[in-house]
Amino acid sequence: MSGEDRKKVIFICTHNSARSQMAEGILKSLYGDRFDVHSAGTEPSRVNPYAIRAMEEIGIDISGHSSKALEKFRGKEFDFVITLCGSADETCPAFPGGCGNRLHRGFPDPSRFRGKDEEILAGFRMVRDEIKTWLESEFEKN
Repeated sequence: MSGEDRKKVIFICTHNSARSQMAEGILKSLYGDRFDVHSAGTEPSRVNPYAIRAMEEIGIDISGHSSKALEKFRGKEFDFVITLCGSADETCPAFPGGCGNRLHRGFPDPSRFRGKDEEILAGFRMVRDEIKTWLESEFEKN
């Protein structure tokens, strides 16, 4: 599909540091030919290094991603606006430019995981895999 024919998707999470970044990378990897994918945060910070590492393990490079403010996308049209945490779902604004589908699927915040390096990375892997499974089932049909 050409860029104009691809459906536009935005993933929104509070900090745009882990869940939304991983979702963006996964959807681009799985179905980038059909979707124009973005992510943003209601309170953007930085891409979490554990998210980068967890994604590298499955062959997806998000090291060049940056945390973006939701404000950057105001006025743009999206076919799918997807919130991945309760806070973003509650504060997600309407998109005046249009939104065909608004979806919410909450996932645990991996940045809150504590422990040794390997334990934290294991938590990121778990969330990554949950997101991937959900995206495969949700977007395979779109």
